[in-house]
Amino acid sequence: MASTRIEVKKLMTVLMVGLALSAASQAGLARVSGLPDFTELVESAGPAVVNIRVAQFGQRARPRQGPEDQPYDEEDMPEFFRRFFDVPDDRRPRRPDRIGAGSGFIIDTEGFIITNHHVIEEADEIIVRLADRREFEAELIGSDELSDIALLKIEAEDLTALEFGDSGALRQGEWVAAIGSPFNFEQSITAGIVSAKGRSNGAQQYVPFIQTDVAINRGNSGGPLLNMDGKVVGVNSWILTGSGGYIGLSFSIPIEVAARTVEQLRTTGEVRRGLMGVIVGQVTREMAEALNLDRPVGALVNDVNEGSAAARAGIQPGDVILEFDGEVLETWNELPPLVGANPPGTEVDVLISRNGEQQTVTVVLDALPTDADGGASPAAGGERASNALGLAVESISGDRRRELGDPEGGVVIIDVESDAAYRAGLRPGDVVLMINNRVVGDMDDFEAIVADVDPDRAVALRVWRNGATSFIAYTPEPPEIE
Repeated sequence: MASTRIEVKKLMTVLMVGLALSAASQAGLARVSGLPDFTELVESAGPAVVNIRVAQFGQRARPRQGPEDQPYDEEDMPEFFRRFFDVPDDRRPRRPDRIGAGSGFIIDTEGFIITNHHVIEEADEIIVRLADRREFEAELIGSDELSDIALLKIEAEDLTALEFGDSGALRQGEWVAAIGSPFNFEQSITAGIVSAKGRSNGAQQYVPFIQTDVAINRGNSGGPLLNMDGKVVGVNSWILTGSGGYIGLSFSIPIEVAARTVEQLRTTGEVRRGLMGVIVGQVTREMAEALNLDRPVGALVNDVNEGSAAARAGIQPGDVILEFDGEVLETWNELPPLVGANPPGTEVDVLISRNGEQQTVTVVLDALPTDADGGASPAAGGERASNALGLAVESISGDRRRELGDPEGGVVIIDVESDAAYRAGLRPGDVVLMINNRVVGDMDDFEAIVADVDPDRAVALRVWRNGATSFIAYTPEPPEIE
């Protein structure tokens, strides 16, 4: 009887050990299948990622302005998003030179490098440090503010280049990784998943950004976003934050957008984009019902520029653009990237809904105007503003007010002359309702308030756009560093 009990105990022990080993094996398999290994990716892609240091000298150095950086009265102005660009804190005593840092990556062995426009903007010197610690002074081939892409070149040998992937094939939930120099810590890798695609901001309306939860910070600007094959699917560009640091929302430029920009910069030194000449907005549930649409979809045409490609094709305010060149539009912000991806002169079919009836019109795209430096200008045509805000405005007629969504009071912007105002996000068609908490009822109010504006201090505007209001702050004429 005793021997039987001993045999049963032995059997139970064997079974328990077997179950434990099986559970451990399954747990190990779960870890392998659920959490990817990035070691090979770093080994293959790391040598192609570079650190970029820039400097401005003397009187030309001045604080950067725009929605990403608010160096004046920063505590009093909400910050909606910030470039992760490693610059000195402007609240400290100013220095005669501006020094900054970012990231980039080599795209071919001839020495061409992609980074962000805002990394090298107004730089007098650009130094590229390779992963093997070699340093070179880079030549700026070209830069494009509207896509936030810049192309550099260095003269070097034995370079490693990254291969482009397909950002269009990315899926929500897919693993991606970023390599760069956050806070100047070179060759740092972070990983996460694709959160969404087709995001937009006010500064780069021609870019359908990739949103991820990859941890990226100041200094990551211009570095590559990589898929699990080690191929570039995006260029890290900006983060959404209330504190200035990473909070889980990071945005990258799709590599296809960057590649088109780089190709034009490399061959012509400038970027040319198509232009329809429409101001579009969101189709709300109520608007869809009023316009006899099955659901809120497409881009609502709020205004058509006189003599534009859209006007020549017969597009009218109140039309809803449903498809552009065969691409279905789910939301209004999908339209600008599609238009801008086509060169001027391209003939495209545009499906619109007018009073519930669909029709296709043919649009021959105009050219988005460019300034003398080859960058896209904020506005084209019209009288130039001479006021301190750098804005040309006019009173709003009854018909125009209804087209704009019936804002109460205000004046409408017809031209944006100031670069600072444009970078802050102001656009023609915006209605200015308040300036520094003073109500703008009409043109007389606007002129009286602007006359009191101090051009050396930040100004806050309450703006109406597409039925919604927001505040935009910027410094019209930033003071020079002495």
